Amino acid sequence: MQPTTDTELLQQLRKGNESAFRQLYDRHSRQVAAFIYQLTHSAVDAEDILQDTFLKLWTSRDQLPAIENIGNYIFIIARNKTVDHLRKVARQQQLVDQVWANISEVADALDLQLDARESQQLISNALSQLSTQKQTIFRLSRVEGLSHEDIAAQMGLSKSRVKNLQVETLKHIRVFLSRYGGPLGVLLFTCLMKS
Repeated sequence: MQPTTDTELLQQLRKGNESAFRQLYDRHSRQVAAFIYQLTHSAVDAEDILQDTFLKLWTSRDQLPAIENIGNYIFIIARNKTVDHLRKVARQQQLVDQVWANISEVADALDLQLDARESQQLISNALSQLSTQKQTIFRLSRVEGLSHEDIAAQMGLSKSRVKNLQVETLKHIRVFLSRYGGPLGVLLFTCLMKS
């Protein structure tokens, strides 16, 4: 006879019963995922945290404390994992903000004013050394804003080939700008990567 209550499933889970674990997952995962999504507003993050939550439940199954309501316990794990995730995201955002603040300070200190024609000329010079195919991919991606998938369809190439050519092109431009543009070129390349 298969266990039917959460308490019975929990007893089986403690013994390493994968079927009991699967049943607990099936019973509680949708509500837990919805709870996580409300906090993160990201389906991808919610799915990752949900998997981490149930992974923790499974890996700590033989050390589980006395639990009256396994559903509540799973929600507590999910809440803790979500809070950890949100703290990590906040720290990353602070780091990004600090890097941009530092770049701004350096740019102000060096009084770098880049006019559009000069920057375009540097990029054009770098691109002129590349094949027509790489120039076209760059233009479709950076100027027209097409995705790798759209470019691949338009040019009759695989998506991975387009991505590889784009990486090679950007590497060439970065080397060109650092060689001929000095600090200005590095700053221009950083802006180019963000666009």
